[in-house]
Amino acid sequence: MDSKKRSSTKAEGSKERGLVHVWQAGSCSVTPERLPGWGERTVLQAALGVKHGVLLTEDGAVYSFGTLPWRSAPAETCPSSPILEHALVGQCVVTVAAGSFHSGAVTESGVVYMWGENSAGQCAVANQQWVPEPSAVSIADSETSPSLAVRILQLACGEEHTLALSISREIWAWGTGCQLGLMTTTFPVTKPQKVEHLAGRVVLQVACGAFHSLALVQCPPSQKPVPERCNQCSQLLMTMTDKEDHVIISDSHCCPLGVTLAESQAENQASTAISPSTETRDSQGEVFENTHIQHDLAVANKLNVGNVQTTSGDAVPPQLDIIGTTETSSARNIPLDPDAPAGNEHVQKLSDPSKRENSENGEKPVPSQPLVEEAVPNLHSPPTTSTSALNSLVVSCASAVGVRVAATYEAGALSLKKVMNFYSTAPCEPGAQAGSSSIGPEGLKDSREEQVKQESMQGKKSSSLVDIREEESEGGSRRLSLPGLLSQVSPRLLRKAARVKTRTVVLTPTYSGEADALLPSLRTEVWTWGKGKEGQLGHGDVLPRLQPLCVKCLDGKEIIHLEAGGYHSLALSAKSQVYSWGSNTFGQLGHSDFPTTVPRLAKVKSDNGVWSVAAGQDYSLFLVDTEDFQPGLYYSGRQDLTEGDNLPENPSGTKAPVLLSCSKLGYISRVAAGRDSYLALVDKNIMGYIASLHELAATERRFYSKLSDIKSQILRPLLSLENLGTASTVQLLQEVASRFSKLCYLIGQHGASLSSFLQGVKEASSLVILKHASLFLDSYTEYCTAITHFLVMGGFQLLAKPAIDFLNKNQELLQDLSEVTDENIQLIEILNTLFFLPTRRLHNYAEVLLKLATCFEVASRHLQNTRNCRIPVLVMSVLLSISAGKGRKQNTHWASGRLSLGK
Repeated sequence: MDSKKRSSTKAEGSKERGLVHVWQAGSCSVTPERLPGWGERTVLQAALGVKHGVLLTEDGAVYSFGTLPWRSAPAETCPSSPILEHALVGQCVVTVAAGSFHSGAVTESGVVYMWGENSAGQCAVANQQWVPEPSAVSIADSETSPSLAVRILQLACGEEHTLALSISREIWAWGTGCQLGLMTTTFPVTKPQKVEHLAGRVVLQVACGAFHSLALVQCPPSQKPVPERCNQCSQLLMTMTDKEDHVIISDSHCCPLGVTLAESQAENQASTAISPSTETRDSQGEVFENTHIQHDLAVANKLNVGNVQTTSGDAVPPQLDIIGTTETSSARNIPLDPDAPAGNEHVQKLSDPSKRENSENGEKPVPSQPLVEEAVPNLHSPPTTSTSALNSLVVSCASAVGVRVAATYEAGALSLKKVMNFYSTAPCEPGAQAGSSSIGPEGLKDSREEQVKQESMQGKKSSSLVDIREEESEGGSRRLSLPGLLSQVSPRLLRKAARVKTRTVVLTPTYSGEADALLPSLRTEVWTWGKGKEGQLGHGDVLPRLQPLCVKCLDGKEIIHLEAGGYHSLALSAKSQVYSWGSNTFGQLGHSDFPTTVPRLAKVKSDNGVWSVAAGQDYSLFLVDTEDFQPGLYYSGRQDLTEGDNLPENPSGTKAPVLLSCSKLGYISRVAAGRDSYLALVDKNIMGYIASLHELAATERRFYSKLSDIKSQILRPLLSLENLGTASTVQLLQEVASRFSKLCYLIGQHGASLSSFLQGVKEASSLVILKHASLFLDSYTEYCTAITHFLVMGGFQLLAKPAIDFLNKNQELLQDLSEVTDENIQLIEILNTLFFLPTRRLHNYAEVLLKLATCFEVASRHLQNTRNCRIPVLVMSVLLSISAGKGRKQNTHWASGRLSLGK
């Protein structure tokens, strides 16, 4: 008796699932009708064409209804009730699709069946006008050896083409027209071919309009962009020279700035090894001096190290000429790498006297060099603290303001060193006595001045970023003993260089592993191709596209579903927003904004957002959330007015979206649109089960929208402020923001997953929150830990004045986001309430899951899965840990949360 009762209850429950209600397109005030001749079978999916439709039942059977001219029997061309497709019996079909005049189905094993009109090859059959019965389509990958059959996940049909999404996330197309996305001019294409332009990308969904196609593609992992220009001289790393009969592409960039340390050392050792040790002229000291100078300034200038001139009138000895020639040729033959790390090491040596001293001591291959170093004071040795401080300041400023400062410091330091060498060297010192036998003191002074001038000019010639004439004109009004650096660096840049750098928080999480494998991705792109005469491609023009092209203005919009109408397109986002573009003759876009060739937000009068859409020939359907969690249906587009109708209009004259009267039907789970009619699949609320599922999905979508608003309107502007407080406070706040962003992304994924769940079988055991509760437990625990640590260390009271001012200016926004109604509440309490919203969401999880548990018998496996979920247990543990860690004051504040949970 009990078994009979349970079976009858199950049968009764099946009668209340997947009920089909049909409207005629253009009629908004007419009550929908039940599908004529349809029995008690549960429908999981429906698809509509121009005058026909296809139904998929929960047992995998496929039925066709409407006008079916391809059927062989005259009685079946216009059946009074849906007829079974016998060719698909026993195939276990999992999804169906309908084009304008043809239909398709995909089985559990990934095989595609097509039937209907085939004049354009849309059924993948050659030389046949009609395909009366479903016939299997052979899809094989010819790139593999031997050819392997391709398994299909999803199907989409247009008027003259068909797209199939394979299990490897590639698109296969057949039919006629540029909407195939194939590089061919031979039509029809009756053998499915791969859309190569999207090969290698992860395609999530395909959709077909009458003559255009859409694809939802997962964004590729972010990669570090390859620099186009040199980091130091800003010149192009790749050069292209156009010759008469060919083009030369070269990557041998020779940067005039930033010779690597190892290369300059090798050049110096080579020059000193060739230099004769018996040379006693004063020019020898100048050779060594200039070698060290250019070695020390190699980070800013890639010089020709050796090419040194002494005086304009004196003859250069043969030995010195050999030295200069050798060094010049070696410098030109050494390949230069502007990105080598040795340049950075050398900048550190400029500010570290010990490293400079060790480096210079290792470059003394000849005995005469110490004598020269005694005669010429080394600018880079630490005789005074001012020199070291100047170098440190120059290094920090150069990192802040770039190459221009480095080049200016080069010229200034060069002049400073020459002046110090001139006034510090006495004629009686050994370095000077060697060359003073024929030159008097006055002649030596004139010669030194000329050498300083010419060597400074040589340094200027090697720099491509410093104008020589500008430097000479500035030199007249600048003291020769100063580098000329501080006057070109603003105090703001100096403060920025000295500010403690903290890590950047990425508020858009990267690939999250297990969650992305189980839940829909929100990092998506929209690609379109085909005919675009009505702007339905969304690229801002009416041109056709033979190849898929990304709709850039939808990047970052978190699109999760696409729909294509006759000549317009719809994109649904995870934030329950709809973007529409294309033909808007009848207001099918849901807005009156222009131009309509780019995606714009549809203006549906619903405060709770849209969670499902459908696009017909010249109208659109929007399934929205309501306050009582029973979905509402809006119609926007062609409206055939009857006597007495008074429908609202947009300023452009098009009709505004109209809310259909369907509250008495039940809980709408899915909508489908064709040309002449549209339908809805409705579930009755048996024992509160369907209502509980819709409540879980609707509240999750609303919660994600709120978290997204907090992230974009509060966290992102707050973290962009220059002064947030101490380093420890900033670090704790950044940790909270990072965990908040990760949790927000997970909630968005779960909301999209629940929307798809409501359109399927709706088995409670397949809920992600039940099967993979650890994903939610880990994310909530990490966030609660981060926010607790932040509050224990002082919380928002430790933020600096700019941050507090920003929060005070947005206190009204904070109150709206935190749902605080008390106008006299303090800012800190508002912030605490706002950032503890996730713990309130845990409380909501517990309530909804307990409602689901009451919908099953004690021995039901669904109830067992609900009881096994640890979310309700986590609510109590998290609140207890929070109140225990926040101190006595917060403990009293959060006691009310534990009491409300007990209620």
